[in-house]
Parts: sequence; C-alpha cells; structure tokens
Amino acid sequence: MIRPLLLLSVLFSTFNAFAADEPCTVSLEASRVAAARAQLTSPGSPLQPSLQKLRRDADRLLKTPSASVLDKTKTADSGNKHDYFSLGPYWWPNPTKPDGLPYIRRDGHVNPESKTGTDSIAFARTCNAVRTLGLAYALTGHEPYAAKAAALTRAWFLDPATAMTPHLEYAQAVPGKNEVRGTGVLESRHLTALTDGLALLARSPSWPHSDQTALHDWLEKFYDWLIKSPNGLAEAAARNNHGSWYDVQAAHLALYLGRTNDARTIIQQALSKRIEHQIEPDGRQPLELARTKSLDYCIFNLEALAQLARLGRHVDIDLWTHTSADGRSMISALRFIAPYADPSKPWPKEDLKEADRSRITDLIRDYRRHHDDPTLPLSPAPAEFDF
Repeated sequence: MIRPLLLLSVLFSTFNAFAADEPCTVSLEASRVAAARAQLTSPGSPLQPSLQKLRRDADRLLKTPSASVLDKTKTADSGNKHDYFSLGPYWWPNPTKPDGLPYIRRDGHVNPESKTGTDSIAFARTCNAVRTLGLAYALTGHEPYAAKAAALTRAWFLDPATAMTPHLEYAQAVPGKNEVRGTGVLESRHLTALTDGLALLARSPSWPHSDQTALHDWLEKFYDWLIKSPNGLAEAAARNNHGSWYDVQAAHLALYLGRTNDARTIIQQALSKRIEHQIEPDGRQPLELARTKSLDYCIFNLEALAQLARLGRHVDIDLWTHTSADGRSMISALRFIAPYADPSKPWPKEDLKEADRSRITDLIRDYRRHHDDPTLPLSPAPAEFDF
C-alpha cells in the first residue's frame, strides 16, 4: 500500500492537469504524478515495478464488493442504520461491574469488539480504496479503475438506499456513557483521501458531473456539522493529535468547498493553537509522549501538522518555518524524533507497541521537498512512486 503522507505530498495539483473546469484537488501535488506518467512512457523505466504493484492493488479492489453503512451489525442509539457508528477502541468492560458498564479506558489497548460490526474499518477502506483507484486511473487511463472508484463512492455516500447520513454523532461511542464524544471525529480524516482520489477521475465518464455535485452537497452538510456540532466543537478544542487532525479535516474541506477564508483562519490559528501549545522548545510533544504508544503518537501528530502545512501553501502560510519566541516549531519536533528513524536506536520510553519508524523518514522527505535543510539527512529516493 502507498502510504498516505507520501501520496498526498506528490499530487498537490494533479487535478488541473486533467480538467480545469472541475474542483481542484486539495492535498495532491500534480507535478510528481505528471513526472511519473512521463517516466512510465520510457522503455525500462525504474518506476515500472511500482506501477505493477499499484495495478495489482487496484485490480484486487476491482474484485471487492462495495461497502455501506448498512453492512454493520451494530447500530447507533438513534436506531438508524444510515448513521455512522463505531466504538471507542481503547474502552473495555469494567470488571468490577456485573454488566461491565460503564466501560473503562485502557490507553493503547485495542478492544477487539471495536473492530467488528461497526463502520470504522469499512469507511477507512472505502476512502483509501478510492484514492488508490484514482491514482491507478491517473497513471494508466484504465477506465475500470475509475468506474470502481465511482461505484464505491455512490454506495457509501450517494445512493439513497445505502448512503451514510453526513455526520459522526455516534462515532467512537462508549457503552454506558451518553456524553458527547468528539473523539470520534478523528475517523472522518479519511475523507481527504476520498476527495483527492475522486479528483483524479475528472475526465472519466464514470464520474459524471451529477455525481460530483451530489458529493459536493453531502460534504457541504458534513462540513456544516463538523464546525457547528457539539462533537466537532469538542474535537476542535482538543489539545493533542485529535485537535491537529480536526484542523486538517476542517481546512481540507473548507478549501475543497471553496471556503478559502475559513481555511486560512483555521491554518493561521494553528500556529499558536497547535504548534506553540503542543511542542516544547526542545521538540518534545508532551501530550503525545504521555501516551502508552508515545513514539507512534508523536509521529501521528506531526503527520497531521505536516498535512496542515501542505494545505497552508494554498493560503500562503508556511507552518514549517513558524517558530515561537522561545523556539517551539514543527522542525524542532521533527528533529526530536528524526534520530529514531534508525530502528536500532532505542526509544527512551517503553511503549506498548513498536512504531513504524519509516514514517519518520517520510516526514523528513516531505519537509525537505520544500525546505533546504542539510541538518536533516535525506536518503536517496527509492526507485518507486514517491507518493
């Protein structure tokens, strides 16, 4: 699978190369896709093995059935199967209560119950499948890839018989607790993959203007819920990675929907609200370091800020170069974790689970694409899609 951070860094404006009269992609960098397409026309291109892998992934997706919110076996308190529903992954039955209620939190310990019968996995897979299929279509022009991406989108978002209602009121619910759960908003971050994948279908007859308009309307309603609902407002106020990923979603959708001033405000506020409050002058991220999977969460939060920095280029705000008076910055956070890209270097805290350290290298590469900083060594790019 092509990692999301790398994919997003490649395609930024690919959409313009396909159709100037359609909504532009938000997170995708076109020049790299265009360069890859050009290289693939050359005999013996070193990218051919990567294209073959991408096509294998896309071909597998052609054989998978379309999913919808109606597939889940568990239902939200609303009783409406069209409402997205998931369970908080770190919540477990209380062993001191006969009925186990209310559930109690065990940070970092995933309850298998949260992974079955809900919408979270199918939603993420659908959005990421559309991105993979969109990229495969962009690089090959193979129409079945576009047709499958369109079919997956219609089943989850557009077909009245199966469509999800545009909110996450019941995401990451906790049995026995009825309060507003803003944390569930984290799960809709996969919408950024969906919208950018669909933008790569701009010239495809499989994704007509009527479908694009219908999806735009769905996202308008979702964005309105995101910025006004108690759930969304709670997540916007979160100080850790949840708040960062909220900003990514809100800014991405605002740009996609043409609400540039909204996006500019969100990204501008992130300079102090996220960077200066989350990162210490020495680069530590205390709220993430306190977690039981501390390195993973340090990377995860910085990935969100890196995506927000990418969105900031649309409104001429460079988050990477922002430094507070006392030295708090994204680059200091990156320098703090950069040495641990070496898997042989022990992380100073004993975590429940080892992090995927290759994501640190991805972050360095993403930063170095737009900033000349030899203090962060950059290994040669592999002969593959640097997406």
